[in-house]
Amino acid sequence: MGLEVVRSKKGIHLCQRKYALDILEETGMLGSKPCFTPLMSNTKFLFETVDKIQNPNPYRRLISKLLYLTNTRLYITFVVQLLSQFVQEPSVRHQPVVQHILHYIKANHAHGLFFNNKYEVHIKTVSYSDWTFCPNTRYSTTDYCIFLATLLFPGKQHNNYCL
Repeated sequence: MGLEVVRSKKGIHLCQRKYALDILEETGMLGSKPCFTPLMSNTKFLFETVDKIQNPNPYRRLISKLLYLTNTRLYITFVVQLLSQFVQEPSVRHQPVVQHILHYIKANHAHGLFFNNKYEVHIKTVSYSDWTFCPNTRYSTTDYCIFLATLLFPGKQHNNYCL
């Protein structure tokens, strides 16, 4: 499954280090320069429907792998879910954002989830709705987060697809 589990006296660490490195190697990004933010500053151009990719299958496979990586990489969840909205008809404008995520993974390939032994286990949930997320259609989107002790698990983004 690609999950690595390390148990210590302090708690349990889950990560997908090898899986992340495999993605970087497969995409030729293993030697790339790292970056330290998961999302580019301006993403309005993602919603423009121009310059479709002729063969979307590599994009779809990569987004699928990145979706699986969100099991332990909570910081990339939003941007991967955002890009997954365009798997039906990706454009060349989505490529720089995917490259940016890969640069971020390069900088943080060993990150994961840490369950600390000293915290009491309790669950909290938070939800959020944005009624005009997509600039083209103004469809809504709803997100939720679940906190297990001090650890955040973002929910999957639900929307009326914006294409």
